[in-house]
Amino acid sequence: MVFVGFHASHEQIPPSALLAIVQRAEEAGFDGAMCSDHLAPWNPRQGESGFAFSWLGAALARTAFSIGMVNAPGQRYHPVIVAQALATLEEMFPGRFWAALGSGEAMNEHVTGDPWPPKHDRNTRLAESVGVIRRLFAGEEVSHDGLVTVHRARLWTRPATPPPLLATAVSAETAGWAAGWAEGLATVAQAPEALRRVVDAYRSEGGRGPCVLQVHVSLADTDAAAYAIAKDQWRNGLVPPPLAWDLEQPEDFDAAVGEVDEAKLRDAVLVESDPVALAERITALAGLGFDRVYLHHVGREQDGFLDAAARGILPRLKEAR
Repeated sequence: MVFVGFHASHEQIPPSALLAIVQRAEEAGFDGAMCSDHLAPWNPRQGESGFAFSWLGAALARTAFSIGMVNAPGQRYHPVIVAQALATLEEMFPGRFWAALGSGEAMNEHVTGDPWPPKHDRNTRLAESVGVIRRLFAGEEVSHDGLVTVHRARLWTRPATPPPLLATAVSAETAGWAAGWAEGLATVAQAPEALRRVVDAYRSEGGRGPCVLQVHVSLADTDAAAYAIAKDQWRNGLVPPPLAWDLEQPEDFDAAVGEVDEAKLRDAVLVESDPVALAERITALAGLGFDRVYLHHVGREQDGFLDAAARGILPRLKEAR
């Protein structure tokens, strides 16, 4: 049975408003939520980027379902600080929190002034960070000298059971590599054949835990209105990796896109005016091997989407389960 969650976008919505929205998502019937963890938005029109860790404590306190986050330890965040934050959230809300860890993006990490490493080094740094975090969860005193440095760190507040650490991956290569350490896989919607390769690579290398898919959608009363929302708010979806990992400023993403290619944007975002048709497209993506699907309506206004989710999208998805 596919779990259907709501994606809370810090890049687009102030944290105070996003708190009320995630409560509404639970009321609408979503099974859980997840959120981004950015220092900057993807483009200037999105206009926000609240601190995810502050928001998560409030969001978990105001809801009863599970909430996860995407996080990149190693540069902007020291892994000991990440371990402490994750452990505290899990101690406060046992069994309701998870984190998907990735190698990061320059748009968030460049602020330290440290050089932005190549992908191989970022993966190595991530693996070191995961090892440090897990040893801290286990109650060890940790010292480490590598791409991250740790000196005699301990966690004094630890949950009874550590939160699961999933891996983020866009490519099959990264998914296969992550299978060696992750407790689940989180990826973002792309062409079906590419998604199959990602899931197959993770599972074929022994990857355990849930496969999680984030799907960007744009729903409005008309197709033209839905497309206009996607064009304004999510044109950054047209910037492919590895370029998307290496750009530093929101304006850089607009410059990289240039003139928006409508067909390609419709591939990156499910643009729909019919909630039932949208549910059918989501069901098809979930059927590629995913245990959980998180829906991100790319508009800054979420009320219409949540109403449509409660009336048409979620009932249809739950019928398909």
